[in-house]
Amino acid sequence: MLLQQAFDALDDGDGHGFDDVVVVTASACGADGARGRAAVTAVVERARAAVGRAWQAGWQPADLHRVAGRRLGPPEQRLVLDLVVDELAGHARATVDRRWWAQLDELEADVWWPTSQTWLDGHRVRGADWFSLLSQTLQVMHLLHRVPTLERLSPLPGEAKPPGTDAGASGEGDGGEEVRSAGPPVDDRILTRVRMLLAKAESTTYPAEAETFTAGAQALMARHRIDAVLLQGADRPGGGTAGGPAGRRIGVDTPYDSPKAMLLHAVATANRCRTVWSSDLGFSTVMGFEADLDAVELLFTSLLVQATHTMTAAGSRSDGYGRSRTRSFRQSFLTGFAARIGERLTEVADAEEAAATERAAAGGRELVPLLQARAEEVDDLATQLFPQTQQSRVRPVRDAEGWHSGLAAADRASLDTRDRITG
Repeated sequence: MLLQQAFDALDDGDGHGFDDVVVVTASACGADGARGRAAVTAVVERARAAVGRAWQAGWQPADLHRVAGRRLGPPEQRLVLDLVVDELAGHARATVDRRWWAQLDELEADVWWPTSQTWLDGHRVRGADWFSLLSQTLQVMHLLHRVPTLERLSPLPGEAKPPGTDAGASGEGDGGEEVRSAGPPVDDRILTRVRMLLAKAESTTYPAEAETFTAGAQALMARHRIDAVLLQGADRPGGGTAGGPAGRRIGVDTPYDSPKAMLLHAVATANRCRTVWSSDLGFSTVMGFEADLDAVELLFTSLLVQATHTMTAAGSRSDGYGRSRTRSFRQSFLTGFAARIGERLTEVADAEEAAATERAAAGGRELVPLLQARAEEVDDLATQLFPQTQQSRVRPVRDAEGWHSGLAAADRASLDTRDRITG
């Protein structure tokens, strides 16, 4: 009853009513003896249930951390990770999707409090007062109860199949919806080489070098994709691929989230993936095969670093009346950068596929039908996950200088890297 009162107060913007509930709850949790322990246990159990509800609604750890950062404050964003790791601690590690653990590792989230305590106790030991702690907790729980239902992209905690089992390429979640697996992960050695190239692209002060290194990373991932297609074609001559495409959510942050989403779309298209941008939630869902998804995530992150560095180095802008036009300049810069870099990356991928098609034909094998079948699988998944998606118009460019500066930043060097970077 108290929990619902707190939620209703937050829904209605009733700060005083919410504080009243927090005071009552804090008093109960701070009581001595069994009464206090029972109240703490009740809050922790309700929090676990709220996290479980979010899992059922299709959310993943990184998604919850992202939305908490957009809708709440930094303390609540950190607290949501404590609730997440506490809930996942109740499942055998092998039965939780490995990508969830990877998300938590990236966010540096783990059970930092002693096993004899709850996360509430841990925060109290660190000096948090009951009122502030429970105010933050109830706001996080309210968020978890109010998040919309998303597309299910992975098995629920407790339902993932450990590696090496006969799990097949897909399974079914509650309600019968299919949970797709993107097949085996990309070779770590390939990812290491790609990361090295992108790190060089980010660190160099020469734009031509940066573009060359980025193109090398794109070419390397394109060749890896083609090799995987040919290998699967040999293993499955009847058609189809072992382990179908899957979806992955990648954050698209403000400011300038629209051109950033365009950049992600451009990178995804070059790597034979599809994207759907959820602007209100701060992410795009990218659909493709796992190696391609890895390529998209790595390239997007690196290109965003490079573009942001060049954009900020250009400084501020003002119009003839002294009014700032820095925002429109940067918005247009990123839009131009996304448009041109997408063309360049696609050129690299197309060149790799054309060369591979010739080599395959010389060996009596056909690559094009395999690539087409793979593309159709990705399209089918996109239709399955987002049957009612509508295309939206790109915001018009309002700053010509920003647009042309963005084009130039993405167009300073040829991307024909096959003779310069070998994979």
